[in-house]
Amino acid sequence: MVDQPRRALLSVSDKTGIETLGGALVARGFELISTGGTAAALRAAGLEVADVGALTGYGEFLDGRVKTLHPAVHGGILARTDDPRHQGELEERGIAPFAIVVVNLYPFRETVAAGAAKADVVEMIDIGGPAMIRAAAKNFASVAVVTDPVDYDALLAFLDDERRGDGSFRRRMAAKAFAHTAAYDTAVANWFQRDEEPTLPASLLIAAERVNLCRYGENPHQGAAVYRIDSGGTGVVGARVLQGKALSYNNLADADAAWTLVSDLDRPACAIIKHANPCGVALSPRLAQAYQSAVACDPTSAFGGIVAFNRPLDGATAEAILQRFTEVVLAPGVDDDAATLLATKAALRVLVMGEARGPERLLRSVGGGLLVQEADVAVPTPEGLHVVSERPPTPAEIADLVFAQAVCKHVKSNAIVLARDGATVGVGAGQMSRVDSVRIAARKAQDGPGAKPCVVASDAFFPFPDGLEAAVGAGATAVIQPGGSQRDADVIAAADRLGAAMVFTGTRHFRH
Repeated sequence: MVDQPRRALLSVSDKTGIETLGGALVARGFELISTGGTAAALRAAGLEVADVGALTGYGEFLDGRVKTLHPAVHGGILARTDDPRHQGELEERGIAPFAIVVVNLYPFRETVAAGAAKADVVEMIDIGGPAMIRAAAKNFASVAVVTDPVDYDALLAFLDDERRGDGSFRRRMAAKAFAHTAAYDTAVANWFQRDEEPTLPASLLIAAERVNLCRYGENPHQGAAVYRIDSGGTGVVGARVLQGKALSYNNLADADAAWTLVSDLDRPACAIIKHANPCGVALSPRLAQAYQSAVACDPTSAFGGIVAFNRPLDGATAEAILQRFTEVVLAPGVDDDAATLLATKAALRVLVMGEARGPERLLRSVGGGLLVQEADVAVPTPEGLHVVSERPPTPAEIADLVFAQAVCKHVKSNAIVLARDGATVGVGAGQMSRVDSVRIAARKAQDGPGAKPCVVASDAFFPFPDGLEAAVGAGATAVIQPGGSQRDADVIAAADRLGAAMVFTGTRHFRH
C-alpha cells in the first residue's frame, strides 16, 4: 500500500471537540490546514495551522463565499493515492494530497428555525463545505471524511489501527457524509419550495434520521425502526422519555394517535387509544375525572391502552392510572407527585410531550411510491353548525356534538361516536357499513356507561335513514354529520319523525 499522506483539512461550523481532534492529529504527525474560524480556534489551542489561502494563493473573498473552491484544495482531496498518474499530475502542479477531511456545514436549519430574515438564511447555504465533503466521500478509498464530531474518536482509532487498509471505516464515513449533504440539500430545497408549494411540492424531498431500531414491527416477523424528520423535536419521536421499557412500533403508532387527538381538544382532556382507535375520550377540569370517564366508555378495551392528556399530569391522576394495566402515558408535563407514583411501575412508558403541533402533511407508502395529503386540521365549532332539523339542538347538545365530532375525526372509518356530558359513551370504528358502526357503538355504550340520552357524530353522511334510526334507538337525541348524501332529505325526515335535532358541518372526516 502506498504511504498515506499526512495532511488533514479541517473546516467546521460545529466546533465541538475540534481543538482536541487537532491536537491528536498533530501528535500523530499530521499537518493541519484550515479556514477562518476553525483555524482561529485551533491556533487559540496552541496548534500550528496553515491557512487554506496559503495553498490556493487567494485569501477568502466575497464575504467568505469563496475560500476552498480551488484546484489546490479539490485536487488534493480527489487524487487517488493508488493511481501513479494522479500522483504525477499532483506533483506537476505542486499539490499535496489530503488523507483526512473534517468538515461540517453551516447551521441552515437552525437559522430557519430561529425565524431569521431571508437574506440571513441565504447566507447559511453552504457551497464549499458540501463540495469538499462530496469530493472526499467519492474518494473514500484514499481519504477519510468525517462530518460529525461524535466520530472523532473513531477516526483516531482508525488511524492507530494497523489494519486500516481495508477501507471499511472510510466507506462507512463516506456513506454518512453523503447522507449529511443530502439532508442539508433537502432542507435548503424545502425552504425554497415552501413559499411556492408549501404542502404538496412538485418534488417531495425527505431527509430522515434513524433514532432507534424497534424490536420488530407490527408483528414479530417484520423489522422496524423509528426515524426523525422534524428536527424541532415535536411529536412522539421528539418526546422526552421519562421512564419505562423501550417503545415498540405499535406503541409509537398508538401514542401518536392519542397525542394528536388530545391536541385537538381545547379543554383538559384524556384519550385512551387501542389499536389506533380511541376507545374512550373525556373532558374534565380534573384530569383524574377525565381519565375515569374515558375508561368508563369501554373498560375492556382500555386495558393495556395508550393514555394521553393535554395538560400536565398530577398525582391524583397518576394514582388512578396505576389501578389498571397501561402501556404508555403521554402528557405535556408530569409533576413530582405523579413522577414518584409512576416510577413504582418501572415498565410503564411515560412520555413528556413538547409543543402540540401536528405535521403539515401525512405520508403513506403504497406500491411504487407515496400517497401524500394535507393534514386534516378542520375542527368543528358551534358557529359552523348548520341546523337542518325542525328541532334545533339545545346548548348542552351543541357542546356534546362539537366534542363528539372532534373525536370522530380520529376514529377509523366508517366512524360513529356516541357522547354525553363531554365524554364518549360508545365508539364504532372501521366497519364497511355505517349502520354496523352505529350498532357497535350502541353495544359498547350498553356494556359501559349506557347510551341514553346522548348525541351521535358520524365522520361522513348517513347514506340511508337506517343508521340514524339505529342511533336514535340507542338513545341519541341529536346528530352531527357532514351531509351531502343524495338521500339527505330522507335522513332529515327521519330525524324530524323521531324528534331528533340534526346539524350538518359540510366537512367529511374519513380516516383510513
